[in-house]
Amino acid sequence: MQIQPYLFFDGRCEEALDFYKAAAGAKVEMLMRYKENPDRGDGSMEPPGAADKVMHASIKIGDTMILPSDGHCTGKPKFDGFSLAISVKDEAEADKTYAALAKGGEASMPLTKTFFSPKFGMLRDKFGVNWMVMVAT
Repeated sequence: MQIQPYLFFDGRCEEALDFYKAAAGAKVEMLMRYKENPDRGDGSMEPPGAADKVMHASIKIGDTMILPSDGHCTGKPKFDGFSLAISVKDEAEADKTYAALAKGGEASMPLTKTFFSPKFGMLRDKFGVNWMVMVAT
């Protein structure tokens, strides 16, 4: 059994993919637009005007697969009640990853030494996704 986060960016998925490629080294494994849906039929499954939007994608960050989509394309992504935790190998990588993910977003806890990690911090990126960045020990 495996659990994978499925994130709906409500019309900003392609922008998010570019951001995560640069900020966290994400690799796009698969991307399907609404217009490429083999069961598209009359187009009733897709939001109005969403033919070129991302229906489904899969990206890999490190060893983790994340499934992003434009969803209903309402323009109002909401990511409350959870955080994605990213463990990095050393403090320099923590600094780099934290700064890259925080660009355009907001820091909720700057990177600091904790009892469980030499560097740990929390932030909300420019899409509203909550992240916890830590050095793996």
